Formats: sequence, structure tokens, C-alpha cells
Amino acid sequence: MRKNKAIMIGAGLANMAAAVYLIQEGHWSGDQITFYSLDDHGSNDGAPTKSVTDEYWNKNHPLENQKGYVARGGRMLNYRTYVDLMDLLDRIPSATETNMTAAEDTRDFDAKHRTFDKARLLEGGKGIINGSHLGLNNQDRLHLTKLIAMPDSEEEKLDNVTIADYFSDDPHFFGTNFWFMWETTFAFRVQSSAQELRRYMHQMIYEFTQIEHLVGVNRTRYNQYESIMLPLVNYLRDQGCHIILNRLVTDWTFKNTPMQDEITVTGLTVKNTVTGIDEQVTVDDDTAVIFTNGSITDSATLGDFDTPAPENMDYGAAASLWKKASEHFYNLGNPDKFFADRNASEWVSFTLTTKDHLLLNEITRITTQVPGNALNSFISTSPITTLGHKDVNMSIVVHHQPHFTTQKPNETVIWGYFLYPRRRGEFVDKPYIKMTGKEMIQELIGQLSKVDPGPGNIRDKTDQIMASVINNIPVYMPYASALFNNRAKTDRPKVIPQHATNLAFTGEFVEQPYQMIFTEQSAVRSGEIAAYHFAGIPMSHLVKTPRYDKDLKTLAKAAKKMFD
Repeated sequence: MRKNKAIMIGAGLANMAAAVYLIQEGHWSGDQITFYSLDDHGSNDGAPTKSVTDEYWNKNHPLENQKGYVARGGRMLNYRTYVDLMDLLDRIPSATETNMTAAEDTRDFDAKHRTFDKARLLEGGKGIINGSHLGLNNQDRLHLTKLIAMPDSEEEKLDNVTIADYFSDDPHFFGTNFWFMWETTFAFRVQSSAQELRRYMHQMIYEFTQIEHLVGVNRTRYNQYESIMLPLVNYLRDQGCHIILNRLVTDWTFKNTPMQDEITVTGLTVKNTVTGIDEQVTVDDDTAVIFTNGSITDSATLGDFDTPAPENMDYGAAASLWKKASEHFYNLGNPDKFFADRNASEWVSFTLTTKDHLLLNEITRITTQVPGNALNSFISTSPITTLGHKDVNMSIVVHHQPHFTTQKPNETVIWGYFLYPRRRGEFVDKPYIKMTGKEMIQELIGQLSKVDPGPGNIRDKTDQIMASVINNIPVYMPYASALFNNRAKTDRPKVIPQHATNLAFTGEFVEQPYQMIFTEQSAVRSGEIAAYHFAGIPMSHLVKTPRYDKDLKTLAKAAKKMFD
């Protein structure tokens, strides 16, 4: 149903994309669009710690006295599949490079700093593992082939089937190099949705031939806030959009109609998180409401060098509002599938800032590659998991430096994460989730020492490395992998739910044909669909989604690679 104004609940990538398409394709004026949001970055953050003032996000650990940088996560791009993202970034100016669009900026940087990871897998006592040998046996190949060959019409057979369920008669699969690389590249867990794994296999099938080097990965010039979100914020403010921050939408008012399944929003309750005062916002007949109904960084908390990140037991701001809507209407999904199982979704990440390049140079020596193209997974021979095989302990990303525009030439910023934060460290005897920033560095040095060929093992330089640390910020994210949680297709609402007259859902918790969640691509695509719907633009005008699972040459290469 065509509208003339929009209220955006959330100011992350999906809703900002929707606003750009409403302005450029729907020919709306920017002042017809109002955002209510806690922040202007969603999960695409990154900043000096002193500038992080989001009261809601960081209520437990104020950052006024901290130093260094923090990013809760990091983003890898892929031009071949992220076609909607690149279309969006080509429509707005770069925030850091003159006379370039944000897309041209990214392509320019990436062309000069191509990804080729020579140390994708590292194992204690063995050093760099030859990841080109995937380690699959015939049973593994059979299961993967069936998954890839499954037609879209049969995908519902994987409703409520975990990856562990799908490979239940094939535990060998979870000890292969292929699984270690796929797990850490895309952040799947064994309890994640097999249906989601199938979609990744379909859209990223060409990664079979290059996953050990990540040559298909593209990166932005700086962190995702400065290279992706800031260009959007600048453009939308220049267009006159109203971006109202420190606002939390806490409740809905829906129209009462004889047809109880009609979904029409007539009002919103909006809390000012600074003053605590609620405001009632009326939604008139000409206004669309575009809602990002879940966030993987909701309820995230920060620690510091001497303090672990505390657990925040909040259900999640966006998900709480989604839950209220789903209680009104039967076809808006089931948020509990994603936000009521932390065991399947939680991560701990860290952002390490040093005042010299000693640690960076040590990592360069150990991995035999210069910074800027390294995504390294550290595999331990212990402890053995409940599935009976070794698994990844820790992953780090060494970005091209500087990763922030305000970073000094002598400073290094490294990001890392623990996909299974309840596991215990090998060098610090406590669960990762209980570690301080200092202890995470000690664990990192210990893990690196296991694969350090020497002479001059990195542990010999521990005191010097610790003296170089400006800060290390642990971040607990209870819902980081929630979008992969085991579920059925109907557990996520469609972007435009049936019977909705003025409400659309966007982001990583909506159901879209052929799209992979946990990507900038799917977020942008959802916003694009919402914008086209309310601007009255035919869906045939959407950016065309590539289907590599239909390309015979790509499939043949993948089949050949399975036998390496």
C-alpha cells in the first residue's frame, strides 16, 4: 500500500537503506522520513572508546575514562553476492575519500589490498595447516551434495533441523578442515539451523574453491561505521531526514477492525532513554512503519582491561518490541526461537589497541603474511568437544592499519572473538566469558605460542607486548549468532507480512527468498523491498540476485574441490 511518509524503528543498515531507496527511487523528500533509534549504527559500529556514549548500550560500564578503540564485530564483504549492498553504496558519497562514492572507495581500497590468507588455520604443534585439503570423506561429500542439490521447494524439510541433526550419522564432518573454515568464516555452530547452512551453500558455493585463502572476501578501507554507516548518516541528514537518537520504541497501538488479522499501526510509545520520559507518537494513514525487528548486538555489554564484560539478561530491545507485535498477530514469527536460547547464540569478542606494532609484527612473523588480509583461526588439540573432535578456540582478524581514521601511525588495532564463550581457556584457567581484557591478551599470546615455530617464541616477549597495550575491551553479545538459531521458515516474518497495511520488517530476522542472513546484503535487500513496497515500485525493479547454485561451471569446480 503506497505511503507518503515513514517512521523507521531502528537506524541500522537495513532501515537506512530503505530511506535511501525511498528518496532516490520513490522520489520522497528526506524530511518525510523519521528515525527513532538508540544509535545511528546498529550492529555496524566502531569508535574510539571515549566517543561511545550510548547510555542504553553501555549502562553497566561507562567509558569516560577508557582509551583505545572498540568494535563489537567486524564485517567481511563479497562483491559477487552482496549486489544490493554495492548498489546502495554506489548511491552515496564516501565519508573519507573525496570524489568517490562509498562503493568506489571500497573497491579502490580492496583492489590495492587483496585478501589472500596464507594462515587460515593454525594448530598447536603443527603451525600453519594446509587448508586446501578439506579433509572430507565420501559420507561428508554425500551429505553436502544432498544439501546443495535440495531444491528450494523442499527447503521446509529442514524446518527445526540443526546442523548437528543433519550430520548426526556423520560426526567425522565436524573434524574436517572444511568445517573449521566454514564455521569460523560465517560463525555457524553445530546447533545452528541446517536450513540456513543450505542457503549459504547455495549462495556461497564458489567459496569451496577458495575458502582456505578467503580470496572472495572484500574489505572496507576503515571500520564498518566509518566506511559504511557514516556515509549513510551524512547523506540522509543532508537530505533532511530526522534521525532522533536515544529513543527506544517500547509498544504499539494497532487499529481495531472487524477483520482481526488486519495489521495497521496507529501509534507508538517511544521512550527517551536519557530522560526516561515516554512519548506517544501517532501514526496516520499516510505513514509507513519500517521496523528492524531484532539486533545481534542488542543487550551487548563492555568490560575493560581489568574487568570482564558482564552478562546482560535483557531479552533485547528490538526483539521485545517484535514479541509484543507477535502476540497481537499470528503471522509475525516467533522471536523466542532466536532470543530465548543464549547457549546457541552468545559470543565474546575483544578489541585490542596497542601503542606500537610489536604484537602485529609477531603475528606477521608467525603467519608469514603482512597485516590486512589475515583472518586466522586457532585450533586446539584440547579440550575435546562433546562431539569427540578438536575445535576452534579463538579467531582473530588483523585488519589493514589504520582501522580507524583517528588511529595514530604507531598504533595497532586487532579484533578477535570466541565463538563458544563458555569453554575454558588453555592459558588462563577460566571460561572466556569470565576473562578480563588483560586475560584475553594472555590467552591470545598463549595460543600464538603453540604455533610459533621460533626461534624467539612469542611468549618470550610477553612483558613487552603487555607493556604496549593501550586497552583491550571485551564485549559480551548474548545474541551474536541468534540469526542462525535453529528454526522453521515461519519463525521469521516476511518483510511485508500478509494483511499488513502499513508495517514492514527489515534486517536479519526476516524471511527473504534466496538470501543469506548475517550479511550486509540481506539487510540492504530487506530495506529495499520495504521501500519499493511503500513507494509503489514494482518488485521486478529490485537488484537482481545472482544464483551461483544454478551455474554449472561453479558447481563443477565445487564438486572437484570436495575431493581435495
